[in-house]
Amino acid sequence: MDSTKKAARFFVTGLVQGVGFRFFAVAEAERLGLSGYVRNRRDGRVEAYAVGAPEQLAQFRARLEKGPRLSSVRSVAEEPADIDSQYTSGFVTTPTF
Repeated sequence: MDSTKKAARFFVTGLVQGVGFRFFAVAEAERLGLSGYVRNRRDGRVEAYAVGAPEQLAQFRARLEKGPRLSSVRSVAEEPADIDSQYTSGFVTTPTF
């Protein structure tokens, strides 16, 4: 594991479920070379967990703040996270939590 990599969890609020947000997040993460996951939360938010260089994570957050065309992002909260070896290769969609 590259020691320059960090992990972060992003919680996206607004109109973010049922508008292709998870597919958008996967595509953007893959474009940036991140690993991790995205999932809907029962409270209506979308959660994304990403592992990458700090610059990649900042770019990912900026893209999450815009969201896909049909979404309406109100806010993106970010918190640091530990690197989970289960999510260090590829970016996937996981079940609703």
